[in-house]
Amino acid sequence: MDPLMRCGLSPFIGLYEAPHVPGGYVMLPGMRAQLAGAVQVVRDREELKKGIADLYDESSKMWEGLWGEHMHHGFYDPGLPGSVAHHRRAQLRMIEETLSFAGVTEDSSKWPKRVVDVGCGIGGSSRYLAKKYGAQCQGITLSPVQAQRAQALAVAEGLADKVSFQVADALDQPFPDGHFDLVWSMESGEHMPDKNKFVSELTRVAAPGATIIIVTWCHRDLSQSEDSLKPDEITLLNKICNAYYLPEWCSPSDYVKIAESLSLKDIKTADWSDNVAPFWPAVIQSAFTWKGFISLLRSGWKSIKGALVMPLMIEGYNKKLIKFTIITCRKPE
Repeated sequence: MDPLMRCGLSPFIGLYEAPHVPGGYVMLPGMRAQLAGAVQVVRDREELKKGIADLYDESSKMWEGLWGEHMHHGFYDPGLPGSVAHHRRAQLRMIEETLSFAGVTEDSSKWPKRVVDVGCGIGGSSRYLAKKYGAQCQGITLSPVQAQRAQALAVAEGLADKVSFQVADALDQPFPDGHFDLVWSMESGEHMPDKNKFVSELTRVAAPGATIIIVTWCHRDLSQSEDSLKPDEITLLNKICNAYYLPEWCSPSDYVKIAESLSLKDIKTADWSDNVAPFWPAVIQSAFTWKGFISLLRSGWKSIKGALVMPLMIEGYNKKLIKFTIITCRKPE
């Protein structure tokens, strides 16, 4: 039996408390059957887009009810637990830490005026950046439900003249060349089946001198003696891919090579895995409160499958396989 990190999960997803086992929980056969697929499901681009759209159409209302408008990790000081309110503050801190790392100026005369939010969710980052900088923000998502909800929240917050949202493909964005002076992608890169095309599109819509920010899930960098990840690592990632509609993963170094090939400047990366460590246990705990449990059942099978593999995200972080990575760069003047 495979010990998993103790996360407060309920028997609904096939876990039971086992204090005699290191980590506190083990998989029961029901859960093992759901996670048994070690081979990644091969989906073409259109299948992947539809799966992603359906997943977020189903799950976004549940997420908003439990966690609010920001559909991304929080940034924490390592080792500090907290309440749901603390976790929500950590999500706002993630935005601020990202801006700081990217060197987005605090000089109001140089604030970004046009921002694109690629993979915008229900628009939390867009509205935050619009309020912070007074910028015009445009968000894109594959989910019609997300785009509609994001716009409704913008209207409710009096930001309808500042932010707008639409259904669009990040690999084929409906924007002119050189349009945005801040290009923002918070946890959407992992869904992109063509990372070269993804970064190329971010670069295309960026204005000369614009800052490009990618915060995403990566796998660890390979050592010089390795040609690929280990078989057990590939198996773990494949299980996550199948539930979350992810294509093949890449490493932070892969992103750097792509950025270099596009002649982008001031390329920086950091591994923030330790800073996001409390996030997945907190998400699991919130999902299996009564409110979360009922919301999960109402959301649909894709959301339930996503819940089933959440412990595998924790396992991936614990094994130093999954790397929560920020990559920032600048388009040449």
